[in-house]
Amino acid sequence: MEKRIWHRSYDEGVEAEIDFQDIPITGWLSRSARLYPDRPAVVFMNCRMTYSQLDEQVDRLATALAGMGVGRGTSVAIHLPNLPQTVISFFAVQRLAARAVMTNPLYVPREIEHQFKDAVVEVAITADFLWERHLRGMRKSLPVREYIVASIPEYLRFPLNLLAPLKLKSMDPPSIAKVEASDGVHLFRKLVDTTPPALPEVEYSMDDVACIQYTGGTTGVSKGAELTQRNISYNAQQVMTWFRGIREGEEVLLSCLPFFHIFGLTVCMVWPALGGACMVLMPNPRDIPTMVKNISKEKVSLFPALPALFNAINQFPGIEKRDLSSVRYCFSGSAPLPEEVQRKFETLTGAIIVEGFGLTETSPVLTVNPLNGVRKIGTIGIPVPETDVRIVDPVDGTTEVPVGTEGELVARGPQVMKGYLNRPEETADMVRDGWLHTGDLAVADEDGYLRIVGRLKDLIIAGGYNIFPDEIDRVLAEHPAVLEACTIGIPDEKRGETVKSFLVLNKGGSVSEAELAEFCRERLAAYKVPKFWEFRDELPKSAMMKLLRRELRAQEIAKNA
Repeated sequence: MEKRIWHRSYDEGVEAEIDFQDIPITGWLSRSARLYPDRPAVVFMNCRMTYSQLDEQVDRLATALAGMGVGRGTSVAIHLPNLPQTVISFFAVQRLAARAVMTNPLYVPREIEHQFKDAVVEVAITADFLWERHLRGMRKSLPVREYIVASIPEYLRFPLNLLAPLKLKSMDPPSIAKVEASDGVHLFRKLVDTTPPALPEVEYSMDDVACIQYTGGTTGVSKGAELTQRNISYNAQQVMTWFRGIREGEEVLLSCLPFFHIFGLTVCMVWPALGGACMVLMPNPRDIPTMVKNISKEKVSLFPALPALFNAINQFPGIEKRDLSSVRYCFSGSAPLPEEVQRKFETLTGAIIVEGFGLTETSPVLTVNPLNGVRKIGTIGIPVPETDVRIVDPVDGTTEVPVGTEGELVARGPQVMKGYLNRPEETADMVRDGWLHTGDLAVADEDGYLRIVGRLKDLIIAGGYNIFPDEIDRVLAEHPAVLEACTIGIPDEKRGETVKSFLVLNKGGSVSEAELAEFCRERLAAYKVPKFWEFRDELPKSAMMKLLRRELRAQEIAKNA
């Protein structure tokens, strides 16, 4: 690869080029089962499954799926939270060279129907409560031939296998339901236990589509990014290369990011399987007490997370008395990481947090801060090996802008998707001459470190000035009374748009609008200071805990209609 300015900032031992191994995703699980057969692979409450046990469960389910006609190119939906069944299902689908369609369990019927029809899902693996809540009544409208229904307690041991159903029934809505096997409906654990492993011969190609990963649909209809075996396998190898201190067969990784999101899928499932790490599964990433307990009890050493989760742990009552010293490396992504949040968490744990960046369309990791070298707080770091980036004029999309100038971030590398499923025009618009256009506005410094300043679609233009809401949110997050902030542009007769910030205050925190405005004026140009403020108990978030500006904009439009 051509030498780039950022290569000189790589940690010792991290090279610009990688000797990639053409091992498909399922091959990494087979490798860890061979090298670390007795090493815990999956921990979920009191369920503990070794790599050899996981490998056998995968073989059994893959055999059952093959008996249902699943083979190369078949679309199989995995419609589950982070459970042992989710890990088993994903690798079983990969073992048959089929395509996993990772489906958010929070989806409503309209979203499920769009995704299943778009991907032509033939087999769906779901949970009993999701079957009862949605899928049972949708059977006639979906292309699905066979359903496999899992239940949260079915891999738990005594006494939790008896106690968990009582708690799950009492939840609102319930997270368990009684489902009977019938024609086209199979029970997950029974199906796996009664199917001897007898896998058919499968030919793998690194260019096979491994996963159809749907975007959030923030700019229209949700699109399926076709990610190949090469995309995901190589991206996991890029991450492994970057984290030089990883001890193969010894690490414990907290898998709290949803597997239906590409960050969770690659970094919290495929990467640990590649390195023989133990995955501690969490179905609910908002359950901070359980998260803190898991980190302490299971001696978690790797913690990929979001800024909101680091902040929630920082604010957890009595956190200073908890032993979180096992945490070594943290990978933050999906949203900007406030400096104060990073410093406080690192002080609490002794861990290193590196902020990174990626997209669904890039499998997802594009850039990360070095672990041991220069970490530039507030940046998304530098491109990982075998990845090239440019900052280009957002209008013509090709002309590189000078260092320090804002422009659109474009990237290329082996992790860039094959394309959008059945959407050649949108693929051609997103990937031009091999360069993926991220839609993110960024600035590069003289060392190649990148800072995201906003999204093209989030840019606020007020009185002719370009205002990036992320910058304002970062400033507001520095105020001691502010827990979260989210800024949008709202219509203004004179300026075209003006700035409004929505805030959640820390428990017991108090601050006036005038004080916030003064705080901002000391840190921002006058035209960037919010003109309107709104205090809330909570802000709208995605399943990945990302603040949803689009919902706030929609609420403002509805309020003023």
